[in-house]
Parts: sequence; structure tokens; C-alpha cells
Amino acid sequence: MTTTPRPSSARWRAWEPVVWLVAFALPALVPSHSLIVSEIAIVALFAISLDLVLGYAGIVSLGHAAFFGFGAYSAALFAKHLSPDPLLGLAVGTGAALLLGLLCSATIIRGNDLTRLMVTLGTSLILWELANRLDGLTGGADGLQGVVMGPVLGRFEFDLYGQTAAWYSLAVLFALFVFARHLVHSPFGATLKAVRDNRLRAMAIGIPVTQRLVVVYTVAAGMAGAAGSLLAQTTGFASLEVFGIERSADVLLMLVIGGVGWLYGGIAGAIVFKLLHDVIADITPQYWTFWIGLFLVVLMLVGRDRLLKPWTWWSRKGAAR
Repeated sequence: MTTTPRPSSARWRAWEPVVWLVAFALPALVPSHSLIVSEIAIVALFAISLDLVLGYAGIVSLGHAAFFGFGAYSAALFAKHLSPDPLLGLAVGTGAALLLGLLCSATIIRGNDLTRLMVTLGTSLILWELANRLDGLTGGADGLQGVVMGPVLGRFEFDLYGQTAAWYSLAVLFALFVFARHLVHSPFGATLKAVRDNRLRAMAIGIPVTQRLVVVYTVAAGMAGAAGSLLAQTTGFASLEVFGIERSADVLLMLVIGGVGWLYGGIAGAIVFKLLHDVIADITPQYWTFWIGLFLVVLMLVGRDRLLKPWTWWSRKGAAR
């Protein structure tokens, strides 16, 4: 009996393990920057979750922060009132976002891109208002404070330098990246791309379009919830900002920078955006948005491949083989 080889695009390239090994080594090599490594890992996971629905399924969303924030509050409330175990809280936050994504998926299988934009934005605004009104539960405008996490796996305490948080966030990012990679390179992922390219043609050849969109939207919501859970656990705080339109806009900008339709685009975009944000905000706190906007204009005029040539050359070459 013969087996069908995996598509070459699904195979790991020689440079990929190096990238991940360097990422996991960073908290030990530069411990003073462990917190920024943790933040980048979290927003990278958030960007990958959006890329699943935008880049691979063609679903436009301006309210993806709804799932991010729902996961953050779910994990924070679970830690504060039930159990401080990080892995249990991560599972709760991810599961809560999965359920919310499943409920919201009914709203994205109808209408056009404009209606999807409005519906996803509306979902995020509704959750923001609920979190603000239910101040007895969520802390309202002051946020949910006093979230204390236990050690990861019962052994690794969260430290002030953020090394444990960085390794924990990187481990979750890597695990879910591998899952997303397997998903997009599977036959399921191939049907998603067919739906993205031409939904009517996909329906004509027998692809269950509605089912595919519901599944990928739910999975992406769960991954966004995992990212939100990580944020709440590593910072010990959850605020209304996690539902804000700025959060959704930032993750869209990350995909604009890194590129949609390839998973490393979300990671590259998160790295560039976060580093630009921190460096420019230190130099000119009042006008950092101007410089970010200028960078995006230059990016569009010059081209992403030229500005980010080393990263995109490695990744695109691997995907083209």
C-alpha cells in the first residue's frame, strides 16, 4: 500500500526550527526584555487567529477583539474566583471564546463584506458595554484587578522579570501555530482557500461552504480567546481595552505589515508593529501614531517584500517549493 506524501508547503523548512529556537532562547539571553517577548507572542497568536478567517477564508472582521476580550475576562474571572491554575484558566478562556465564536458564526455566513464588518464590530461593542455595565463582576471601567496566577504546571512561578510568562506564552503560541499550520495545509485548508477564491464555484463542486466557514470562524475565535487568556494571566489584569476597536485595528495592521494568507505573516507583523510601537513611543509618546502611519504609507508605496525582504524571502521560498 502506498501513502500520499504531504504537500511540500506543509513540510518544515530548515530555517523554521532555528527561528523558534531563537525565540525560546530570548528570555534567557535578554531577561530584561522578557515582558516584551511575552507581549509579542500574545499579539502574534492573536494575529494568526485573524489570519485564519481573513487570509484563508476571506472573512472580513473588524471586531475580532470580541473573542480576545471574552477569553481574557473568562480566564481572569476563573483565576480570581475558582482556580489560579494557568492551564485550566487557559482552557476555560479558550473554550468560552470557542462557544462565542460558534454562536457568532451564524452572523458571518450571510450578507457581504460590509455587513460582516458591521456585525463583527457590533459584537465587540456589545461585549464592551456589557463588561462596562456589569461592574460588580468585571470591575467596569476600573478593570478586573487582583488576578493572581499559580505556578505553571505546579512548578514554574511567574516572576517579576517575566521569564516564565515569556516561555509560557511562547509555548502556547508554538502549539497553536503547529495546529493552525496542520489545519491550513490539510484538505480542509484547501477547501477554505477554494471558498475564499470563489464561493459560488466552491458550492458548485460540492464543498459544504457554510460548514467550513462555521468551523474556521469558531477555531479562530478559540485561538483569539487563548491569546486574550494569556494576556490576562501574564499581566494579572483584564480591562475594557481588550474589547476596544483599537485592539481589532492593531491586529489588522499587523497583518497588513506581515501579509495575509501565510501564518508567519502574523508573527512578522506582530514583531515589527510591537517593536515600532515601543521604540517610537519612547522617543515621541504623543506622536507615535503619526510615525506608524507613515511607515504603513511607505510600506504600501515601496512594497512589503522590499522592506521585509529577509523574512519574506525565507518564508515565500519555502511556501513555493
